[in-house]
Amino acid sequence: MARWRDGTGTVHGADMPVAVEIAASYRARRRGLLGRDGVTGALLLTPASGVHTFGMRFAIDVAYLDRTLRVLAVRTMPPGRLGMPRPRARHVLEAAAGAMAGWGLREGIQLTVSTGDVGPEARGHP
Repeated sequence: MARWRDGTGTVHGADMPVAVEIAASYRARRRGLLGRDGVTGALLLTPASGVHTFGMRFAIDVAYLDRTLRVLAVRTMPPGRLGMPRPRARHVLEAAAGAMAGWGLREGIQLTVSTGDVGPEARGHP
């Protein structure tokens, strides 16, 4: 994708499609999952190479993605932590803790993102 915009879409490449909210603007990336009690599906932060969970109300799974959306690493972060930036990461995918394992999302998987309306098959529940 040449230029990302805030919006919604679907992540493909894991065992199941997953609904995604895209945070491409500075304001949307800065807000992220702060102030939320949970997340359905995932949040894609772009560009981003690292995240923190200060002020978060719940633990999250974090997938670091390279410029081609290949998964570099997947980590679970409890609230109040600072994740180390990944030098090759260009995007970060966030979801509720444990969700990514349920989706089959793991290191080495090549993801794609389709933008626009999210179908019922991609609601983010295993």
